[in-house]
Amino acid sequence: MDPSPDPAVRCRRRVARRLLPFLFAAYIAAYLDRANVAFANVYMSADLHFSPAVFGFGAGVFFLGYFLLEIPGALIVERWSARWWISRILVSWGLCTVLMAVIRTSGQFYSVRFLLGCAEAGFYPGVMVYLTHWFTERDRARAAAAFVMAAPVSLAIGAPLSSAILHAPWPALAPWRWLFITQGLPAVVLGLFAFRYLTDRPQHAKWLAEDERRWLVDTLQLELNRRDSIQPPTWWRSLLKRDVLLLAGAHLLANVAGYSFIFWLPANLRERTHLAPALADMAPALPFSAAVLALWLAARSSDKTGERKAHACVPMLLAAVCISLTAIPNLPGPAALTLLTLTGAAVFAWIPGFWVLPTLSLSRDAAAASIGFINAVGNLGGFLGPFVTGLLRSQGEARISSAAVIASAYLGAATLIWLVSAPVRWPGQDLGG
Repeated sequence: MDPSPDPAVRCRRRVARRLLPFLFAAYIAAYLDRANVAFANVYMSADLHFSPAVFGFGAGVFFLGYFLLEIPGALIVERWSARWWISRILVSWGLCTVLMAVIRTSGQFYSVRFLLGCAEAGFYPGVMVYLTHWFTERDRARAAAAFVMAAPVSLAIGAPLSSAILHAPWPALAPWRWLFITQGLPAVVLGLFAFRYLTDRPQHAKWLAEDERRWLVDTLQLELNRRDSIQPPTWWRSLLKRDVLLLAGAHLLANVAGYSFIFWLPANLRERTHLAPALADMAPALPFSAAVLALWLAARSSDKTGERKAHACVPMLLAAVCISLTAIPNLPGPAALTLLTLTGAAVFAWIPGFWVLPTLSLSRDAAAASIGFINAVGNLGGFLGPFVTGLLRSQGEARISSAAVIASAYLGAATLIWLVSAPVRWPGQDLGG
């Protein structure tokens, strides 16, 4: 039992302990299942004779499928049931990941990656909306960070885990095929568990004490009433608001840069650090471990100060500078590894501050639809980035051109975010907290 007499303190701690570890685990599975194709790239492409352009298109086509259900997924969580929707998503994307183990042709590769995107669509914006049902504005960036931190964690642990799978003796099938089987099945198990474990709304949370539940429901309702008083509740009109369009454009550019970096990082590390294959397969753990720390520090600072825009823009500018420096000719391997590690840290650090912005002044349905819209448009960048980078690599333009794409995209994203009109702090903020 929590000894604090204050129901607000007890409630905030209890909600965080109850929900965030599970959502964290689910997003580890999600990010690993969308990005494990990067670890399999060298071996899969050699077996199936895929060019860099084929791989880049297949890695990116995931996001075209993902695009289709973003807004409906966010609204389903807002208006219907998070536990049903999240459970369905986990089971279906786990099964689609397992299907990757049987592909033989580029067409099959594209089809299964597209289906995986459709299956996973709505999970990220759905969880972002779900967090608004359980966390007040003052805690929302840290809650988002605790969830989003699973992305770099999954990649950090995914590197040595995938390396172990890829270099182990497996029966019947090639190791890269076992990679998709072993990393797809945990999502199915989590999906079955999610239906029984998650609670849709605080009103239904029997695991909260009565005074805790009352405090949370009342506080969230006050915040909702304040937003509704200044923002019409018609959700579709919010999609045409200047700030929502700016955030959607910024997210698109940030994903062009981020997924270009993530999907090609294992190959870049092999080429630029000259490590042995087994070490090169594990090396992505370093930049993604740095990302975990950077993401948490950025979220903590954002919630403590109440400032959101700079906390999104500064990491993007840092990533642009570091990735540009990696294009220096004849860069020593340790220097390249250091710069790629700093880039990896910055690639995730902008996320917590960014995703608080659309929730600060929009009504409930408008915020849900806007989060879905921003993520949908943004994930088109997840298609464009790896695809364009793959084309550049196929033409022998791996280093300077791909670094220029990433740096330019981050500079453009930071500029758009800075143009967003947003309150500097949440109302009633205690700067000592």
